[in-house]
Amino acid sequence: MSDALINGLAGAGGGIIAQLITYPLQTVNTRQQTERDLKKEKRKLGTVEQMCQVVKHEGWERLYGGLAPSLVGTAASQGVYYYFYQIFRNRAEAKALEHKRKGFGDGSVGMFSSLVVAALAGCVNVLLTNPIWVVVTRMQTHTKVSKKSQPSQIEAVTQDEVIPAALEPPPYGTSHVIQEIYGEAGFWGFWKGVFPTLIMVSNPSIQFMLYETMLKKLKKRRTLSKKDNKGVTALEIFLLGALAKLGATVVTYPLLVVKSRLQAKQFKTGDKRHQYKGTMDAILKMIRYEGFNGFYKGMSTKIVQSVLAAAVLFMVKEELVEGARFLLTCDRISAKSP
Repeated sequence: MSDALINGLAGAGGGIIAQLITYPLQTVNTRQQTERDLKKEKRKLGTVEQMCQVVKHEGWERLYGGLAPSLVGTAASQGVYYYFYQIFRNRAEAKALEHKRKGFGDGSVGMFSSLVVAALAGCVNVLLTNPIWVVVTRMQTHTKVSKKSQPSQIEAVTQDEVIPAALEPPPYGTSHVIQEIYGEAGFWGFWKGVFPTLIMVSNPSIQFMLYETMLKKLKKRRTLSKKDNKGVTALEIFLLGALAKLGATVVTYPLLVVKSRLQAKQFKTGDKRHQYKGTMDAILKMIRYEGFNGFYKGMSTKIVQSVLAAAVLFMVKEELVEGARFLLTCDRISAKSP
C-alpha cells in the first residue's frame, strides 16, 4: 500500500470522526452565515441558544440535516485531499533532494513549497467534491416549520422562511435536493460557489503550512533535547492542529460566508437584496446592505467548530497512519521470517 493511499484513507477516517462530533455546530454556523433577516440579527442568539431553538421548534434531527451526504463529502474531500497532497509533497521532496545534490538548500521542503503543494491538492479536491457540499448546504439551511404552529407563530416567521416549508414536500432528502438544484440551474448548479471555494483553498494551505512548520520545529527541538525523546504525542498533535486551523479560519472566513450564501436556496420572489447572481454580486450586495460585519456572521461558532474538527482530524489521522505503517511493517517481517 502506497504512502499516499495510507494518508488518503487515514484522512477520510479522521474527517468522518471529526464531522460526527462537530456536525450540530456546523449546521448552526451555516444558518448563521446565510441569515439575512434584520429582525433576527437584533436578537443576537448565541450558538447554544440557537441550537436549543432548532431542537425546540424543529426537532433534534434538524441539527443533523444533511449528515449522510456530509459524511460522504467529508470522506471524499479528506481522502482526495490527503491522497493528492501526499503525491504532490513526494514530488516536492524529490525536487528538494535533487537541489541539495546540486548544492542548493538543505534537502527539506520549504514553507512556500508546502503552501503550493497544499493549494494544488485543495484545488483538485474542490473541483471534484463541490456538488456534495452544495447539497449539504441546502439541507442544513432548510427550515422545518411545525404543522402545529399557531397562526401567530407563523406570522412571526419571515416570508423567506415560510416559502421553503410551503413549497418543499417532506421529507427533504438528498434525492429531493439533487432534483431541486438540477431543476433550478441544471448541471452547473452543483458548482455554485466554486469560485470563492477555490480561493478558499488558501485556508487548508495556510493551515497545513502552519501545522507542518510548527510540527517540524517541535520535532527538531525534541531531537536536540538531551532528555528522553518520546516523539510527538497525540495531545500535542491535537493542539498544533487547533492552532493551525484557528489562524487559517480567521483569515479566510469572509469567503466561507459568500460561498454559503451562493449555495443556499435563492428565491426568485421577495427582497432583491437577497438574490445573488454570482460571487461579485453577492460581495457587493453584502457590503452595500449589511456592511463588512455581514462577512463575519457566525464566526465565533465557526472557530469553535473548525478548530475542534481540525484538531480531532489531525490527531486521528496521525494515529491511523502510524497504526497502518506498523501493521504493514509487521506483515513484511512475518513474511520474511521462515
